[in-house]
Amino acid sequence: MVEYRIDRRSGVATYVQIVQQTKQALRLGLLEPGDRLPTAREVVEATAINPNTVLKAYRELEREGLVEARRGLGTFVRRTLGAAAQAADTPLRAELDDWAERARSAGLGREDVDALLTAVLDEHFPKGDQ
Repeated sequence: MVEYRIDRRSGVATYVQIVQQTKQALRLGLLEPGDRLPTAREVVEATAINPNTVLKAYRELEREGLVEARRGLGTFVRRTLGAAAQAADTPLRAELDDWAERARSAGLGREDVDALLTAVLDEHFPKGDQ
């Protein structure tokens, strides 16, 4: 099951963070069709956010066809995203793990790594290039 982490300083709306983290879990194969998302109550208890925010995120995911709400049962994954699910345990992932460890050893923090990675991705994957 996915555990949401809310960054209140990011400037990104809380419901958008939930949508993004769910999509990331789908891309990485951490969530698969049939998996149940945490209930709104579980997310609220873990993150101290408003239940309506969780429901808004889940409605957005449902609108995109990624999840479906089943009355009285919860919200379930309908489909995965992208090819990254197959790449999660590949040599490319191992190289990225090694790189992240070297970045940490070099004294880079998460924000530094985010900035560096974003710059490289923007070079190789221009906006609109899915």
